[in-house]
Amino acid sequence: MSLFRDDGVVLRTQKLGEADRIITLLTRGHGRVRAVARGVRRTKSKFGARLEPFSHVDVQFFARGSELIGRGLPLCTQSETIAPYGGGIVTDYARYTAGTAMLETAERFTDHEGEPAVQQYLLLVGGLRTLARGEHAPHLILDAFLLRSLAVNGYAPSFDDCAKCGLAGPNRFFSVAAGGVICGDCRVPGSVVPSAEAVVLLSALLTGDWETADACEARHVREGSGLVSAYLHWHLERGLRSLRYVEKT
Repeated sequence: MSLFRDDGVVLRTQKLGEADRIITLLTRGHGRVRAVARGVRRTKSKFGARLEPFSHVDVQFFARGSELIGRGLPLCTQSETIAPYGGGIVTDYARYTAGTAMLETAERFTDHEGEPAVQQYLLLVGGLRTLARGEHAPHLILDAFLLRSLAVNGYAPSFDDCAKCGLAGPNRFFSVAAGGVICGDCRVPGSVVPSAEAVVLLSALLTGDWETADACEARHVREGSGLVSAYLHWHLERGLRSLRYVEKT
């Protein structure tokens, strides 16, 4: 029997019995973890209020063995709030739907429990912080998060040089299967020809050029979001359920 302590973001919760919940977290040191939180559904439980989706928490786990991830689910025995991002997210529909898609993406990219995913964890914490503060339009924050999640998991799209032959850009065709923009010689069936403005926007979101991203016209934002969604769908092999509810400009 061992105690473990880690920082984590609550991704989702599931009811268990009459008063308990299974909490899914993305932690700094142990990756995705599912744990049982006893009694958190009781009305007077302050413990449960800290373990809601979007919460960034310091959590203590109790596991039956020398490893946190074993045969059974560990118990979540203590939690302290680091940052209650949910307060700045759940009261606004656009932020809430964008945030929900971010949580689902983080869970999908960490499908093996107990494997550290520090870059994905830090990316999620930063994305939720930016979303809660309302620093940029929610759909732009979401698209930036999706692109960077793809990048840290080895699927970074190219928005300048040809993704197949490396020909210096700009290149006018885009293929999700090829890995981004491609030149005329490398064009494959199913390629599209996005506007130059949409490609510039996506490059800005990937690199953190918010001045360029914030100034982009709504029609190019919608076009860029469509490309991001298609690219994510290709690499995850199925779409995000929550993405259909995200507001677009």
